[in-house]
Amino acid sequence: MAENQVLVRYFAAAADIIGRDEETITFIDSPSLGDLHEQLLRQYGQGIAQLLSASACLVRGELTRDLTYPISGKVDVLPPFAGG
Repeated sequence: MAENQVLVRYFAAAADIIGRDEETITFIDSPSLGDLHEQLLRQYGQGIAQLLSASACLVRGELTRDLTYPISGKVDVLPPFAGG
C-alpha cells in the first residue's frame, strides 16, 4: 500500500468553517473525491456536510463534483461564491 499526500486548499466559506486555508491529508492508495469528503466529515463533523454538498472541487485543472473522481497532488475546495 502506497501513501498519497494531497494538499487540500480551502476558499471563502470553506476556509471559515475549517479554520485554515490549507492542509495536507495522507491517504492510503489512490483516493477519490468521495474519500476526501469522508475524511473531512470525520475530521470536522457534520458542520461541513452542507458546505461539501454545495461545493465543487478543482482537481488537476478540472472542476468536478463527481465523488468517484480520483484525486492526487492538490485539490481546491470551492464553495458557491456570491457574484456581484
